Amino acid sequence: MEREIVIKGAREHTLQNVSLRIPRDKLVVITGLSGSGKSSLAFDTIYAEGQRRYVESLSSYARMFLGRMSKPDVDSIDGLSPAVSIDQKTTSTNPRSTVATTTEIYDYLRLLYARVGVAHCPECGKVITQQTADQVTDSILNAAAETSNGRDGAAGDSASGTGAEVDGALRACDTGTASGQGAGISGAPRALIMAPLVQGKKGEFTKLFADLSREGFVRFRVDGTIIKYDGTPLTLNKKVKHFIEVIIDRVVLRESSRSRITSAVEQASILADGSVLVSFVDEATQANAQSNASAPAYVATSDAATVTADAATSPDTTNTPAQHRSSGAKGARTSGEFMYSLRNACPEHGYSVPDLQPRDFSFNAPYGACPSCLGLGSCEEVDPHLVVLDTSLSIAQGAVAPFKTGNYYPQVLEAVVQHMGGNADTPWCDLPEKTRHVLLYGTREKVRVHYIKIDGRKTFWDIEWHGIVAAVRDKLKEASSDRQRDKFMRYIATVPCEACKGQRLRPEMLAVTVGEKSIYECCHMSARDSLAFFESLHFSGSKALIAEPIVKEIRARLQFLVNVGLDYLSLERSCSTLSGGEAQRIRLATQIGAGLMGVLYILDEPSIGLHQRDNVRLIRTLQKLRDLGNTVLVVEHDEDTIRVADWVIDMGPGAGEHGGHVVAQGTPADIIANKKSLTGAYLSGRKSIAVPRKRRHPRRGTLTLYGASENNLQNLTVSIPLGTFTCVTGVSGSGKSSLISDTLAPLLCNKLNGARMKEGAYKRVTGLEHLNKVIIVDQSPIGRTPRSNPATYVGLWDHVRDLYASTPEAKLKGFRPSRFSFNTEGGRCEVCKGDGQLKIEMHFLPDIYVACEECDGARYNRETLSVLYKGKSIADVLDMTVDEALHFFENISCIRTKLQSLHDVGLGYIRLGQSSTTLSGGEAQRVKLSSELNKRATGKTMYILDEPTTGLHFEDVDQLLSVLQRLVDAGNTVLVIEHNLDVIKCADHIIDLGPEGGSGGGRIVACGTPEDVCACKESYTGQFLTPLLARG
Repeated sequence: MEREIVIKGAREHTLQNVSLRIPRDKLVVITGLSGSGKSSLAFDTIYAEGQRRYVESLSSYARMFLGRMSKPDVDSIDGLSPAVSIDQKTTSTNPRSTVATTTEIYDYLRLLYARVGVAHCPECGKVITQQTADQVTDSILNAAAETSNGRDGAAGDSASGTGAEVDGALRACDTGTASGQGAGISGAPRALIMAPLVQGKKGEFTKLFADLSREGFVRFRVDGTIIKYDGTPLTLNKKVKHFIEVIIDRVVLRESSRSRITSAVEQASILADGSVLVSFVDEATQANAQSNASAPAYVATSDAATVTADAATSPDTTNTPAQHRSSGAKGARTSGEFMYSLRNACPEHGYSVPDLQPRDFSFNAPYGACPSCLGLGSCEEVDPHLVVLDTSLSIAQGAVAPFKTGNYYPQVLEAVVQHMGGNADTPWCDLPEKTRHVLLYGTREKVRVHYIKIDGRKTFWDIEWHGIVAAVRDKLKEASSDRQRDKFMRYIATVPCEACKGQRLRPEMLAVTVGEKSIYECCHMSARDSLAFFESLHFSGSKALIAEPIVKEIRARLQFLVNVGLDYLSLERSCSTLSGGEAQRIRLATQIGAGLMGVLYILDEPSIGLHQRDNVRLIRTLQKLRDLGNTVLVVEHDEDTIRVADWVIDMGPGAGEHGGHVVAQGTPADIIANKKSLTGAYLSGRKSIAVPRKRRHPRRGTLTLYGASENNLQNLTVSIPLGTFTCVTGVSGSGKSSLISDTLAPLLCNKLNGARMKEGAYKRVTGLEHLNKVIIVDQSPIGRTPRSNPATYVGLWDHVRDLYASTPEAKLKGFRPSRFSFNTEGGRCEVCKGDGQLKIEMHFLPDIYVACEECDGARYNRETLSVLYKGKSIADVLDMTVDEALHFFENISCIRTKLQSLHDVGLGYIRLGQSSTTLSGGEAQRVKLSSELNKRATGKTMYILDEPTTGLHFEDVDQLLSVLQRLVDAGNTVLVIEHNLDVIKCADHIIDLGPEGGSGGGRIVACGTPEDVCACKESYTGQFLTPLLARG
């Protein structure tokens, strides 16, 4: 096997015909300035070719189901291993995907609980014991007793709906005996006693029907339809999941039938391995059965829907009756059906639990998922806090959101307040609780509304008031467009499911314990606490033989999460809420658990979001992955990671067209000794980011937040000095995002910007009078479509179009600014619709994107391109980098200013027409920052940034700090969540949270200047900051 990966002539994106050799089975770091070609080399060349070769090795049939990848622009790559990319993208937007499911921990938990779990009654908590046939019979008769008492003498055929349908089906296939028995007793409740043999399994089951018919069983219910088997093979779809029950008997539910019922129960139990399915064919009996105290747990509801399969699995089709879908109860098919088990049941409440299977603990399958929320654990409801805009205002002043136009609705609200004996001029917060509740949720009483028409005439009428919440729901249902729907969705919030309390599973599954903890309680713990629990868990006897191999796998995967610095994450945490760095490290932990060898792993800045203390554990994990016999290729700027690497590749020397070269490569010592390497200059100390000579003090007082308690925050009171540069620091999971992103940021947006965002829990805030707006600069994408680009986002393109429209040639032709837009008809090329390229489908080969022959990739038609400014068409401007455009438009101040701001945040290398969807999270954040820099400074603005150094080299960080300091010098406040020590040491004020992550965090460990934090021995940030400040 080759000892090196040999790359020749790589020209993807900005790479300048790069050729190099990368040692195999080593930890290799690719570093360099932003835009220097690191990702182009690692992901767009090496990974893309490795993935392409793997896909090409598959059959044409298999390639139909896989993404097709084009060949990167490279002459050759030799010595390439199978490649696995672990990037910063969020793991999944599927709300069913959690930390536990992604790491496969939940699969092992389901297996553990199914094999050694102890079932308890959800009602009383007692351990469920074996149930007898007599007890099952008692439960069935108790359910029917109340109905029987009031119906003697009623017509026997009075049952309608389900009962009549079942009777008719049975009479069609019954012999005379059973039919006569059922018809001869007027008005008696009846039930089918069945043996559930097939529960959601695929197949044709020809042999099953033949074997049972030889034993004398001829009546079956197949997927909800009652049939009589006469020996003719049934044509069941073998690719669909089926439900098949043997009908043992149809009996009258009377005390005189006890022996017959018991006999049928015993026979069904023998056939179905202890399980018995009872279907009441009388609607009144169904109702009583569901309200009877001794009724078992598995009740199917008619309004529940089949739960969709997990995102990682192909959804299976299930055959269920058309009128009722399965709610997830094992064996339940339609309303009024109950599953009993002669093996396990609560003697007091009758809860019956058949043999536990791993699928019973899956919230992605109908067998275990909560019927109300279908396993999501949450529901979308109207949030009263979002409907009531300002509690300090009265109804007359507009306290309630104006989601209905006209003056009628405000008069209705005033009438409701007056009906409750209140005054419409009373502030919402001072209204009695009952009045507020009626306003929100309605009343059964009639409300008289006095209405003044537009012409001044008065009228009145009585209405039924259903409440504001119901009105919003109705409006949402009536919305006929996305715009209308979005208007009312602002009042909707995701709340925990009322039925399962956010625990996703059925109550009987949540009542199964291992080590006195339910499966939800295990997932609710952090990875660190969960690991401690399973390390203390011991079994004896046969359970030890079953459980130990399963627990071993769980412990190993939990340890991997701890090793990559994610010990604070709870296993139930939805993957859609994870940051890019967290998602990447979860996938890294999963790969380590897979134990693969001979693989090329490519990672994109795995240290993002990690405190320096946690970075040590991450580095050990990368080294372990290497030691398994893999090549680990990491795009990274972290100094510690670069220093421990086996091999370093430094890209540069500049960004964009000025980069794309390998400036230096070798061991870290070789990089440090190389005078051409900018990275080596920072590592050696030849260059450094200087510590400010003095720290700023608050200029206009402080903003103080009292009693912050969102997530793991421990009732914090925190003060932020205004007019300063403040950093919020702390180990991963210490509560930084909970404090700033979840509490302070939405609070300020609501108070200052008039937004309607959900605020984290807090008591009060002071100091708002010193601010007039807040600007949030995060890493979310700046555009949803490929047509969006940096030039349009920062408002630069409007000025460029105006400039071209003002040229003499454009005026002569009558061209307006709209003529120079590639998004509208008129000036754009209509062949490619302004895209500049066309997609050619190649079926089993990758799709090819070719330049449009009509416009030659210029996006515009010939007449538009004929208009020139300084010898350049508007298409030429789109193809310019920011730095090139800055020189080209140096005399146009309105354009130059916006370009200068892009250059100042380190984006001089990106092209003006580059699609926003191709920008990294860090680049998108800096484009946003550039856009804000263009706006007129008020001196009373707070800027909130979340890890703005993501993807930045030491040199880029220095440039970004200059921009942030400039904002503060203008009188504004800059608040940054950050782990980068070079940024932290330059702050005026630090708020250090901790001391640990998760439940061990949420407190302020230290606050003050960087020097003050260094003096605090409990502060991990101070411990790592001290040597940096000592170097100056």
